[in-house]
Amino acid sequence: MRIEPLLEQVVRRGGSDLHIQVGLPPIVRQQGELLALGQEELTEADTEALIFAVLDDDQKSILLKNKEVDCGFAFGDMGRFRVNAFHEKGHLAISLRLIPSSVATVEQLGLPRIVGDFANFSQGIVLFTGPTGSGKSSSMAALIDKINSERKERILTIEDPIEFQHRSKRSIVVQREIHYDTFSFAAALKSALRQDPDIVLVGELRDLETIAAALTIAETGHLVFATLHTNSASSTINRLIDVFPPHQQAQIRVQLGNVLKAVCAQHLIPKIGGGRVCATEILIVDSAVRNLIRESKIHQIDSIIQNNSAKGMQGMDQTLAKMVQENIVSYEDAFRSAHNLADFEKMAGQFRK
Repeated sequence: MRIEPLLEQVVRRGGSDLHIQVGLPPIVRQQGELLALGQEELTEADTEALIFAVLDDDQKSILLKNKEVDCGFAFGDMGRFRVNAFHEKGHLAISLRLIPSSVATVEQLGLPRIVGDFANFSQGIVLFTGPTGSGKSSSMAALIDKINSERKERILTIEDPIEFQHRSKRSIVVQREIHYDTFSFAAALKSALRQDPDIVLVGELRDLETIAAALTIAETGHLVFATLHTNSASSTINRLIDVFPPHQQAQIRVQLGNVLKAVCAQHLIPKIGGGRVCATEILIVDSAVRNLIRESKIHQIDSIIQNNSAKGMQGMDQTLAKMVQENIVSYEDAFRSAHNLADFEKMAGQFRK
């Protein structure tokens, strides 16, 4: 069995992911659903051959030593895949995610118009949050491409792995990949300020050291884009603060209140009639939000979001209820992504079929 026909099927079907592991046929995720490609179960030899076809010698060594490896794989003209190879039950396995061949715009991604305005910030930190596969990387890539097309800046991205490849346009774009261009996010951020960046993209805020470095870079007059695996604006802020030991949290609240510009929480929801649509929660950090962060009143941020639609803010439950009302998504699918089920029921219950 060869990997190329499997990747071709992912592209042809409009799939997002390919999963390969011993004892199962190859599995593709298509419009959010997992579908088997045939019925033949993969043997250990099949699986190793498929995995090693997309890894170079260095990547194989990392996989065998560290038990997992992240990398990118260019599949001719058909696109790039983000690769995670790992061990499970003593066998090798791999997940490959298709990266679109071109960078979509904010409008094409179906994001609120105000998200495009995030590209106009000159400093501070903008966060994209949500579960794996919710489109965070695509959203950040859209903003980087917008800046690259419109402004003369030096843009530094730190990714694991590099997903969208940006060719320098009006801006100069430097892209660094974990394991190959640097050892870690924290290490890359430590040297970032010596590389004269105006804008820094951090693929993921994984740990205290990375978060602290990103906040410092934003505090020193740079614009930072980054992601977290959190579901809402308020949980994102709590996560950033709670990572630090108690004696540092008051200082971090002040620092975060000063530099945080916006949070965009994302979920991809199945559309009625096929495909998926991006549902978002948007927090724009104004003086009221800054004060709530500094005073540790994060629980009040949800009400700020709900009452400030004129500023471009929107809650996830509001967004989902509107999508149900407009017959874009089903009540049941929206309900699964709602944050406050009681609030969602009040707003969307009348449209339940």
